[in-house]
Amino acid sequence: MLQIRDLVWGLLFAGCAAAIQVQITPTQGEISVGESKFFLCEVVGDAKDIDWFAPSGEKILPNRPDIIVSRTDEATATLTIYHANVDSAGIYKCVARSGDKEAQATVQVKIFQKITFDSAPSPQEFNEGDDADIVCDVVSSPPPAIIWKHKGSRIQVAKDVRYKIMDNGHLLIRGIKKIDEGMYNCEARIMARGEIDFRMIKVIVNVLPTIRARLSEVNATADIASSALLACDADGFPEPSVTWTHNNVVLETGDKYTLSDDGSELLIKSVKKVDEGDYTCIAKNKAGEKSEEVSLNVFVRPRITYLNNQTASEFDEQVTLTCEASGDPTPAISWSFQNRVFTEGEQSLDRNIVVRSHARVSSLTLKNILFTYAGEYLCTATNSIGRDNKHMYLEVRYAPKILGTVTVYTWEGNAANISCEAEAHPGASVVWSRDGLQLPSANTTNVKVYNTPTISYLEITPDSQYNFGTYNCTATNAMGSESKEFVLIQADVPSSPEIELVEPFSSTAVVSFEEPDSMGGVPIIKYRVEWRLPGQDWTGKEYHADDEMTTITIVGLKPETTYEIKMSAINGKGEGESSPATTFTTQPVLSSETSAPNAVTSAALREPTAPKLVVKVQGRGNTLKVNWIKQDDGGSPIKHYLVRYKAKHVSDWKPEIRVPHNSEYVTLSGLDWNTEYEIHVVAENQQGKSEPGVISYRTASDPTTIPDDAGARSAMGTGAIVGILIVVFFLLLVGVDVTCYFLNKCGLLMCIAVNFCGKAGPGAKSKDMEEGQAAFTKDESKEPIVEVRTEEEQTPNQGGGPTEPNETTPLTGPDGKTVKADGTEGETEVKNATAEVKTVPNEAPQANGNESKA
Repeated sequence: MLQIRDLVWGLLFAGCAAAIQVQITPTQGEISVGESKFFLCEVVGDAKDIDWFAPSGEKILPNRPDIIVSRTDEATATLTIYHANVDSAGIYKCVARSGDKEAQATVQVKIFQKITFDSAPSPQEFNEGDDADIVCDVVSSPPPAIIWKHKGSRIQVAKDVRYKIMDNGHLLIRGIKKIDEGMYNCEARIMARGEIDFRMIKVIVNVLPTIRARLSEVNATADIASSALLACDADGFPEPSVTWTHNNVVLETGDKYTLSDDGSELLIKSVKKVDEGDYTCIAKNKAGEKSEEVSLNVFVRPRITYLNNQTASEFDEQVTLTCEASGDPTPAISWSFQNRVFTEGEQSLDRNIVVRSHARVSSLTLKNILFTYAGEYLCTATNSIGRDNKHMYLEVRYAPKILGTVTVYTWEGNAANISCEAEAHPGASVVWSRDGLQLPSANTTNVKVYNTPTISYLEITPDSQYNFGTYNCTATNAMGSESKEFVLIQADVPSSPEIELVEPFSSTAVVSFEEPDSMGGVPIIKYRVEWRLPGQDWTGKEYHADDEMTTITIVGLKPETTYEIKMSAINGKGEGESSPATTFTTQPVLSSETSAPNAVTSAALREPTAPKLVVKVQGRGNTLKVNWIKQDDGGSPIKHYLVRYKAKHVSDWKPEIRVPHNSEYVTLSGLDWNTEYEIHVVAENQQGKSEPGVISYRTASDPTTIPDDAGARSAMGTGAIVGILIVVFFLLLVGVDVTCYFLNKCGLLMCIAVNFCGKAGPGAKSKDMEEGQAAFTKDESKEPIVEVRTEEEQTPNQGGGPTEPNETTPLTGPDGKTVKADGTEGETEVKNATAEVKTVPNEAPQANGNESKA
């Protein structure tokens, strides 16, 4: 065996000496793109050079970066292909040389592409409605087969025309919808190699925003520190962002604007007119953007921007007052003067007042100027948002105009004032004269002149017939002068009043009369009523005269008795003649003390007759003083009066008020304005209650503030105002001191009375209860305060009963002294007692001690 082996090797070496052999390992190669591989070229024999040649036939040099040839020893050379690509494919040749001998071998290199996903991004986003091209770029050699799957199932393009697999392997979805959103599987296969790979691609479908304004128009008012809210609602996928623009400027949160967190609401602060316009609400996401317009309308309250005072002279041809106003909508402008409103056009029949308006300007033209045109004019601008008004003053210069009563009555020894009121602008100086002689003169000591800014008073105290007659008042200013004659006439006593009717009762009588035909030139201050039994002396009493006084009630009469009665009137000059005497007979009444115990006659005791009521308004107009005149008492003393009242439009009466028997009135205060009240007063004696005396009366309307007359204000000097204030303050102090003297027995007057006149001091007992004063309370905490006036009466009641407090006695003459039966005057003064009734909660009514006598 050893010999055979040696023989083979010997033959082999012998052959090598003769030739060179080349062998490449491996004999063929398949390389995937990107991979690296080497090939070994082995030479048998003695080879000087071993070279590798590229498929192009070029010798592969050692400095190439992608293909390297290296010799490890003298018999081998290695070809290394790094990161193969398709260009690296081909037949490579290895050549060995030794002298003139050469040998070579070749190897075929095949390059193939494995499945590679060049581009298959995830996620891929598309807008709803677009044709979606889902990218899945796959390279391999040979090219792969592409399969698409969705929700675990293979997409069958033959069954749904919306799907199409493109030549490049992409998946096309026509008009993609939101429901198409999800995960898609792009799968590549090479059947020859059994190779497979895939990529999961997330598909997102974006939805274009939709936007809607909550209000397409928003209204706001400027310059009142108000805000305006603009809002729009947006939807879409992904959720859109919302921005606002105005005049192509993006708005951001700051001092002027505030945006909500999602941007859907825009708050505009302190709205002004410049903020008016269109605001754009923009919703934007990946699918695109949509916008909506919101209009902001800014209204402006009217504001008067121009109005000036004017000056004119009486009888000028015309003067024009101008008023300008701003506002949106454009305001309507009107004028008013002394409760009269002027609008567009001619405002008077004589065409002397004309209003013309244009845009935001209105003019009031006054023609043929009169002094009565002077005063405050009000310009009012009005639109749907509000109104504004301002005053201006028209000053009219005019010559004096003298006012005042031409005739004045007085009598010798009684001072009289003749007033000359001179209306003028500028103010006028006034001069009094008589028979060409200016007053007062050196020889007229009984004539004095007192001046105020607008009125001059001529005070005359006549001491003879000479002082009666005419007096001249002349007023002069820069515009002219005017004179007027005033007449001072000797006054006379009044004529007699005429008694029309006497309505008798058992102890009283109501006398109806007409005032005198002649007042004597001066007002009547009192009426004297006198009555007597035929053939006896006259008894009389004076009654203060009130406006429209037509009845007087006399009391203290005896039943079934015939009387004569007469009347006279008294003015400042004196008492006039008495009227002719009139006869009347009082009605019968039977006293319980003089009648038989079981007597039943037509003259039995009975209830009183209803009192007669008179209402007077007090205060500002919501306080009523209800006076009553006592009628027949039915033969029994009045115990008390019951007063109740209510507004006519309601059904519930106010709580009943009980008033003492010697009261003459109640005062109802705190009543509703402009409301008609129904008032009932019932007299009650021991026999029962009278029918109610009924009266209705409406309170005044709620007073409104009347602007002060500008002319009067300008005419009143500072000195005059200070003087008036000082006088008022002094009178107030005197009033307080007098009040303290009479009510609390203190003050300056009380000190003088105690120290110099010897009167009782504060410790003396009050005689209020003895003089008929009383106070009681009503258990109604919210009822009006009621004041009750009473008068003492000393008239004996029929039948020997207690004193009947019907009227004040004894009677007094004009000087306040007592009138006796024989006509002489005593020294006793008549005292009137006054009581107040006030509402006090949770207390029972109380009466004075005199009421128990009833």
